Amino acid sequence: MPEIKSAPASLADAAPPTAGADYTERLVTLEKAGLKRFVPTQAPYRWNLRRLKLGRVLEVGCGVGRNLHTCSPDSVGVDHNEHSVLTARARGLNAYTGDEFLASSKFTPKSFDSLLVAHVLEHVSVEDGRALLEMYLPYIRTGGSVVFICPQEAGYASDATHIRFLDFPDLRRQAEECGLNVERAYSFPLPRNAGKSFRYNEFVQVAKRS
Repeated sequence: MPEIKSAPASLADAAPPTAGADYTERLVTLEKAGLKRFVPTQAPYRWNLRRLKLGRVLEVGCGVGRNLHTCSPDSVGVDHNEHSVLTARARGLNAYTGDEFLASSKFTPKSFDSLLVAHVLEHVSVEDGRALLEMYLPYIRTGGSVVFICPQEAGYASDATHIRFLDFPDLRRQAEECGLNVERAYSFPLPRNAGKSFRYNEFVQVAKRS
């Protein structure tokens, strides 16, 4: 049976700037900002997740459930922000704080098809990013997918809580350090050059757990 690790002290003690109610309020506000009030701007991103056919997903850093809403109904989200977790639950989603998830007997090793890590790694150090992956990878079945999504330049610059920029080589290195096999990487929804000015352009990397 794979070893299930507890949260390292550096992660468990981390609080600001993404752990408070104000950050949750910001996420909720951004969902309805600008053109989002009139145009389904999330439709391409939801399509991108659906086409990956991720099955039952464990999403680390689920926030208020924007991506989790697109995943299969038995998928589960984890977030260190208890306010975001409560918001996701109020939307009918399966969301837990990291401590709740790790302490629960409902979740067993290799019981998820995929791990989704979207807009998370840019908020943490290299070491904490590795610790997060090592903490949750045991819950993913052998051959399951691990999907990384990070913002490109304009998106990275738009959020003061971002602390490190990751491009394709950085994402590959993060995956390979955890023993994952990278299968593909691409820019979405626009070509790579658009990321310098279009804040919603993303790096997407799909790896497999061996």
